Amino acid sequence: MEYWILFGVFGLLMVVGTPIAFSLGIASFATIVYLGRPPVVVFQQLNSGVSPFTLLAIPFFIFAGDLMMRGGIAARIIAFAGAVVGHIRGGLGQVNVVASTLFGGISGSAVAEAAAVGGIMIPQMKARGYGADYAVNVTSMAALIALLLPPSHNMIIYSLSGGGRISIADLFTAGVIPGLLLALALMVTAYVVARKRGYPTEPFPGFAKALQYFIISIPGLLLIAIIFGGVRSGIFTATESSCIAVIYAFLVTLLIYRSMNWSNFVHCVTGAVRTTAMVLFIIGAAASFGWLMAYLRVAPILTEMVGQLTSDPLMVLLLINVLLLLLGTFMDMGPLIIITTPIFLPMVTSFGVDPVHFGVIMILNLGIGLNTPPLGPVQFVAAAVGKISIWAAMRSVWPFYLAGILVLGLVTYIPALSLWLPSLFR
Repeated sequence: MEYWILFGVFGLLMVVGTPIAFSLGIASFATIVYLGRPPVVVFQQLNSGVSPFTLLAIPFFIFAGDLMMRGGIAARIIAFAGAVVGHIRGGLGQVNVVASTLFGGISGSAVAEAAAVGGIMIPQMKARGYGADYAVNVTSMAALIALLLPPSHNMIIYSLSGGGRISIADLFTAGVIPGLLLALALMVTAYVVARKRGYPTEPFPGFAKALQYFIISIPGLLLIAIIFGGVRSGIFTATESSCIAVIYAFLVTLLIYRSMNWSNFVHCVTGAVRTTAMVLFIIGAAASFGWLMAYLRVAPILTEMVGQLTSDPLMVLLLINVLLLLLGTFMDMGPLIIITTPIFLPMVTSFGVDPVHFGVIMILNLGIGLNTPPLGPVQFVAAAVGKISIWAAMRSVWPFYLAGILVLGLVTYIPALSLWLPSLFR
């Protein structure tokens, strides 16, 4: 009966539109009461869920992303991307993907990337004759690249959800090739769709101008090397790198670009505080829910059920991928990682799947869910920037979805795409 209460109350609250953090918390509270345990256990687990020191990296990376977005770093990266790939068919679509790849290696947040890159690129694309749906779909799918490239804070959440035994440096490294592969797939898709619709190219500004844009963007691009190189080499931890990212971004925008004023700084601080509060509340509520699942032995029960269906690791990964894609349509990424990692990680490791490899699969899979209604926060942000309805964007998004699913399949069944690069540093 306790299983029905835990999952039934949660499902019912989600259906009626209750915010996910409250749905998780109320379902946990109801189950604890039914089990006859002190209700304070829910709050103890919520507090313990947001207590790990490593979680400090999340607010600092969010703050650094806001500083770069409002301080002009994103605009300069986009200008450099335009000079390099703007002359390819569907030029601004290509610029969008490349800019998202570069900015994603700095922000680590898909929603922040959709807002930053989309806020600059979507109006330009619409003004130059690109369909609003095309601009929104390129932006929303390209924003997922940020989830795979360091400093993805969702990889930090995955590491903690796996018991803190999975190396964050390995996860950061493992996401690089899949992230670049996703960027390539989206560029090819953007080219094919642009060619079919007859979208224009942008004039090549010349090598001298491209070099000039590159030099201007170097201070921002250096942050990618600082974060990745520092964490990978062991000079500093992921948490320490997030603090360095904030200091570096602030100094670049204040002293080099001189684009940070008091008003922008206040907006950065308040925006980061608001986002951090929401993220940590969801993480805490999901931690209570996850503790109850561990207490009720949900993971061993599901592992046994799956083991009765198949013993083939390929089929197990297929079943998990399908289930995560479905769950991602109505749950946010952070709580899903916290809830499902303790369930699926022991299962896949028992079938011989590497935890780092599975982390990349999960992040990419749930990233696709961020673009899938009824939740789809990244798609909603891009559609709001493009000033079109979510359904108008969804009608023509399928080529980009197919590109994402294709990359997910490759990453799932070719472990070397995730594990080769980390192996070079061991």
